Amino acid sequence: MSFPLSFYQIPISLLFAPDVAIPLFFLILLLLIILSSSIKIVTEYERAVIFRLGRLLGVKGPGLVIILPVIDRKRIIDLRLVTFDVPKQRIITKDNVTVDVDAIVYFRVTDPEMAVVKVKDYFMASTLLAQTTLRDVIGQVELDDLLTRREELNKRIQQILDEATAPWGIKVTTVALRDVVIPEMM
Repeated sequence: MSFPLSFYQIPISLLFAPDVAIPLFFLILLLLIILSSSIKIVTEYERAVIFRLGRLLGVKGPGLVIILPVIDRKRIIDLRLVTFDVPKQRIITKDNVTVDVDAIVYFRVTDPEMAVVKVKDYFMASTLLAQTTLRDVIGQVELDDLLTRREELNKRIQQILDEATAPWGIKVTTVALRDVVIPEMM
């Protein structure tokens, strides 16, 4: 019984012949490029949400993650606490006084899969929701309550935001009304 030549039985001079060596070099180079693009490092505070051919494969990380080039897509989600400044809002209180209010919101992603699948841009959605919630809550209180019960209002806004963002895999930890500016004519 005869077997075809194995790799070890090929003469060395044939491997270094220009018509074999150049394509072999490019083949090895291509394999190295594909291999290097398929290995990703996900840090301790991140998670990679992997999609294979458009279908959710799951959440990977931290550590080395193997991605199949062209077939898999990844989205890296940061799990650290994020802060954003709610831009100054001109709001009319319950007693028809116009005030300028801005706030700071602290949140973090608790479920990376939901943060990617349930909402297109969780950061923008959280920002816009914080703006509208701030307007709604401040619009329901009188100026005196706004100035004296700030901590209670912070907690109320935080609870409303947390309940609304929970389906997105977001946990709102703190809301702080930073600045309340009363019109000069008061």
